[in-house]
Amino acid sequence: MDIQTAIVSGKLDVVKQHIEAGTDINEKDPLTGATPLISAATFNKIGAAEALINAGADLTVKNNDGSTALHVAAFFGRVEIVQLLIDAKADKTVRNNFGATARESVMGPFNEIKPIYEMLQQQLAPFGLKLDMNELEKTRPVIAMMLQ
Repeated sequence: MDIQTAIVSGKLDVVKQHIEAGTDINEKDPLTGATPLISAATFNKIGAAEALINAGADLTVKNNDGSTALHVAAFFGRVEIVQLLIDAKADKTVRNNFGATARESVMGPFNEIKPIYEMLQQQLAPFGLKLDMNELEKTRPVIAMMLQ
């Protein structure tokens, strides 16, 4: 099982085996450009995110949208992973391809961004993505404050 599959499947033991075996923990998914850390942020795999950060995952790598793990964690309302990334000194000033910092990506009105969340939920549900729209609406302002 490759590291990306292990992360999405929640198999932390396999993720740790990959880290110990010297797997490239910054390798990008060919389709999305997501690193294992970005995938952990997307799917809210806190243990995997922590293991990858502790193993020295590059916090500056961007996916195909120009987003870092911090952008992705913020956008998906992953409070614990945002905190792990802040503690690891992730750069809060990096802008994605849309010109937004991680903080700016959670600043807009929720009703304007909700269709994007709904589309992503539909696309990524087969891989196990679960988004709670009420929770997202509540956590976005919290994350914006964390990223000040």
